[in-house]
Amino acid sequence: MEGFAGGDAAEMRAYAEELRAAFMRLQEQAPETHRRARAVQITEKSEDGLIAATVGARGDLIRLDIDPRIYRRPDSRELADSITATVRRAAAKAQAEVIELFAPLVPREQMRAHLDGDLDSVLEQMAQQMLGRR
Repeated sequence: MEGFAGGDAAEMRAYAEELRAAFMRLQEQAPETHRRARAVQITEKSEDGLIAATVGARGDLIRLDIDPRIYRRPDSRELADSITATVRRAAAKAQAEVIELFAPLVPREQMRAHLDGDLDSVLEQMAQQMLGRR
């Protein structure tokens, strides 16, 4: 194995044991962590406090509340921009919370790449781990 060039068999066995232990920890803790991650809900308010957006773990909009006072300033572009910004902030916080929940099991950068749908980064990070270049 390339990552162990010049290494001895004991070093390879130790790394294999480390991988096995990580896999066992993942098997034991993943179901509960997954349940907790699926339950994540984040509510974020707009800067003016007139919009509240609640999103789930994937950043999907669950609830949108608009204070009636918003109609005192009838600017549909400003309203749309405020809603979009509020939902994005909530989604970013939800993603950060999910990453933190999985941190004991999955490296943060790997989880972030996974959530972002960046398969190339996920595969590259996994290859680096398998080659012993953590």
